[in-house]
Amino acid sequence: MNDSGLKEMFATISSGALLEALMIVLIAACLTLIVQKLLPKIAVKLGGKPRFYLLASVPLLRLVIIAGAIVLVVPALIEPSFENMVAIFGALGLVVGFAFKDYGTSLIAGIVTLYEMPYRPGDWIEVDGNYGEVRSIGMRSAELVTPDDTVLVIPHSKLWESVIANANDGTDNLMCVAEFNLEPHHDVCRVMTLLRDVAYTSPHTRTFRPVVVVVSNTSWGMCYRLKAYPVEVKNQFRFISELTARGARALADEGVNFVSAPVTGGH
Repeated sequence: MNDSGLKEMFATISSGALLEALMIVLIAACLTLIVQKLLPKIAVKLGGKPRFYLLASVPLLRLVIIAGAIVLVVPALIEPSFENMVAIFGALGLVVGFAFKDYGTSLIAGIVTLYEMPYRPGDWIEVDGNYGEVRSIGMRSAELVTPDDTVLVIPHSKLWESVIANANDGTDNLMCVAEFNLEPHHDVCRVMTLLRDVAYTSPHTRTFRPVVVVVSNTSWGMCYRLKAYPVEVKNQFRFISELTARGARALADEGVNFVSAPVTGGH
């Protein structure tokens, strides 16, 4: 279809059709706003697994609303013949390809993200050294909130080129690790039992998940890593601090001293 054909096609659009299309767009915008604002608030009150499932449904519902609006608006404005559809989507493809190349890449990556779900709202992920909770997922980017309450906007195109570490992967189970660097010449089994008891006696430990103590012998002493799961994922840093403080107190009572690990050098 040439330029005159496109002009003729758009010239046949009536004011009633424009009004109908505008109403569809407004309704879709209102529904999208409701989904983005209301569902996260409900999810926060629910907690646990329902929270993650509800947050994960937000970008999917938004995509469904946008797709539905497009399906309704196009026939309302243009006679849905094969020739017209080819002309419209061909023109849109050229616009996206030349004017919004980077945006289009992130948009496609966003659609892939919604399908493969390498991360979801509520997940704690690390991308290029940035660690935080996924607050929302848009069509072009995801918003990440760091432990320092800084909001990072990460384009979905990072999906193609970066390693994404997902700490809880859509669940409410997230392993936390408290590390203890101790002087040598002590009862290793006793210290392992002591640290395990520290985790199990904490009111913030998810006790039906495994608690593991891993020890390694180094040139400067013994390195213990206490691994446990908090009841609430959002309290992971408070949980690590509590394990560290309670573990240090228990080790001091046992007469086991800490040692400073060297800045350089392998374990």
